[in-house]
Amino acid sequence: MIASLFFDRPGAPAPRWVRAATVALLFIALAAICWALLAGSIQNWRTVAGYYRVFLHGWLLTIEISLAALVLSSITGLLLALARRSSFLPLRSLAMLYIELIRGSPFLVQILFFWYVVASKIDFDNRILAGILILSGFSAAYLAEIFRSGIESIGSSQLESARAIGLTPSQTYRFVIFPQAFRQILPSLTGQFASLIKDSSLLSIIGLPEFTKAAQDVNSASFSTFESYLPLGVGYLLLTLPVIALSRLLERRFHYET
Repeated sequence: MIASLFFDRPGAPAPRWVRAATVALLFIALAAICWALLAGSIQNWRTVAGYYRVFLHGWLLTIEISLAALVLSSITGLLLALARRSSFLPLRSLAMLYIELIRGSPFLVQILFFWYVVASKIDFDNRILAGILILSGFSAAYLAEIFRSGIESIGSSQLESARAIGLTPSQTYRFVIFPQAFRQILPSLTGQFASLIKDSSLLSIIGLPEFTKAAQDVNSASFSTFESYLPLGVGYLLLTLPVIALSRLLERRFHYET
């Protein structure tokens, strides 16, 4: 009887208090395991703790870069998706070429190319803005395909119905396509946004003082590798978990049977 509480049944999920208790127990068990593994290096932790301002500055900068890149890449990705579906062949081909080049090459190579080749040629030395633009351009290529797949998942009968009742193309996208496509692509969007946050760590290669660069600097100063990089993992979890939680909330909000 007690064991049956921990199993979801069709149409009758486990009570909320059971789910909360399960999460709490798992968290306590994980915390106990981590403490057992880490308790032997108290002195190293004290040394690393002295650099908390470095971690905090890097973490806040990562938040700023990720938020700016998230907004910019979403707008750019949507424009690229619409360009991919354009009837104007040069525009459609240009969008396709950009998407395939970005998705087909390593992000690290793109960072080095745009910073040491493009930015240096135009005497652009703002690393933060450059990091935002590079990260946005990379993520936009993936978001474009996510948006395009969502748009094309809408049945042609609905588009014909929209035209039949006199909706303009912009109204069709606003009232018919986008609301349904958003629900379809929400899980993929969540994964891409979480990847965007984690991909920002590669911007440390150009000396951008974000979270990963902060951990590298602390490691170089304290010679405590594990103690320097564990806060890095926790910090990124604190950034990605709210995105996942918001996605699940939106999935429940926009859920319907058909």
